Amino acid sequence: MTTLVPSSTTQSLAASLAAAGVGSLTTPTYDRFADGETLAAVPEFDDDHAIIVASTVDNDAHIELLQLQDAVREAGASDVTTVIPYLGYGRQDTAFKAGQPISARAVARAISTGTDRVVLVDPHEPSVADFFDVPTTIVSAAGLLAEPLSDLDDPLFVAPDAGAIELAETTRDAYGSGETDYFEKERDYDTGEVELTPSDAAVGGRDIVVVDDIIATGGTMSGAIEVLNDRGAGRVFAVCVHPVLAGAARTKLAAAGVERLVGTDTIERPISDVSVAPAVADALDTE
Repeated sequence: MTTLVPSSTTQSLAASLAAAGVGSLTTPTYDRFADGETLAAVPEFDDDHAIIVASTVDNDAHIELLQLQDAVREAGASDVTTVIPYLGYGRQDTAFKAGQPISARAVARAISTGTDRVVLVDPHEPSVADFFDVPTTIVSAAGLLAEPLSDLDDPLFVAPDAGAIELAETTRDAYGSGETDYFEKERDYDTGEVELTPSDAAVGGRDIVVVDDIIATGGTMSGAIEVLNDRGAGRVFAVCVHPVLAGAARTKLAAAGVERLVGTDTIERPISDVSVAPAVADALDTE
């Protein structure tokens, strides 16, 4: 038998995996002590195989994941799979300045100590899989982003930078028609400011779908939407795998004139209209 163990941040996806027949759900408890320390426990767990489903959206979520791993081992699990739909610190895959840590490596090493294998969903840099000390599988959910889109007029699928063009192409292929293009993007790592240079693709009157893996602060995506609207685009949609939507991101996108914003349930948000459960279930089935 297999038991799914959801973190407090990833309950919807775990429930969808259970509905897909991946395993049965257990109900962990999540507590916090007066000094701020957390305690995640699995009082009802009784199985040999545990699948922990946990997006590490903040520091507490990282600790919770490590505690759940230890808790299922303590409860008798001999085989542990850790599904990390959204890997926090995944964009810190290198030391950008002298004396800085490679944070993605640090968290990967910690997670590796409590699991037999890891499943990631569209990490920002696929190379972070190499930081884990256990077998690690990467699942792509980009094709699922096309599900809510319909009746697009002469669609153009645009990536906000060259690094995301494969996501745009995968989403276009899943939709079934349209062209792809990307913006040139330069980021100043000292100030955090991003400069977008429009491509030469014709956008006038067309429905544009801007595709990215993560929408964090919304700065890059809102800038792209503004440029497209200034150039006479028809409707502009924004889709992403990981809807972080920190701070005023949702407001920025609305002010930029986005027609619709779509994300997945790797992070539970009001716009999480797509579940990555089918892609994750397929990956787990092949292990």
